[in-house]
Amino acid sequence: MPRKPKPKTPPSPARRDPSPEPYPSHGSPSPAQCLAVRDSLLAFHGFPEEFAPFRLLRLGRSPEEDSGGPRPPTVLDGLVTTLLSHNTTDAISRRAFASLKAAFPSWDQVVDEEGKSLEDSIRCGGLAATKAARIRAILRGVRKRSSKICLEYLRELSVDEVKRELSQFKCIGPKTVSLISYLLLFSFQ
Repeated sequence: MPRKPKPKTPPSPARRDPSPEPYPSHGSPSPAQCLAVRDSLLAFHGFPEEFAPFRLLRLGRSPEEDSGGPRPPTVLDGLVTTLLSHNTTDAISRRAFASLKAAFPSWDQVVDEEGKSLEDSIRCGGLAATKAARIRAILRGVRKRSSKICLEYLRELSVDEVKRELSQFKCIGPKTVSLISYLLLFSFQ
């Protein structure tokens, strides 16, 4: 027996007006309720060790001073990691990033390298030629704009400002912009 198609409902007025909030008609959960849930989860599970360096940075203390451990990833590390994750698995993209950092400890070395060493270092992640060209283009763009290769200033911007900044790079598309914006928001606090 054939099914009758369901009648389409007209979009609600809330959907017609673009809003920065994803669900403007929902009053709950409020920011206070979100904080209460976070505090309850932290009280029950404890604070995750992998986020401790970011908490220290937010409090204005150096992770090395407190723990003697490694520094948390930079914003640029996060952006390159995101680029390397395109069309591959997380495990493979992490391996490609580790190989890249082993071959080039500083971003200046990546920008100045003209041969195929960058491609070779990330080959295990797939699409090495394309990803190497994009990484170089981004790093050159960053250095051209601020004379040094650093995106740490993005930590101080709002999500919309971060999206605007990253959208100015030719080889960063909307999906990467969204990913790095939320990476900054959640992982890098």
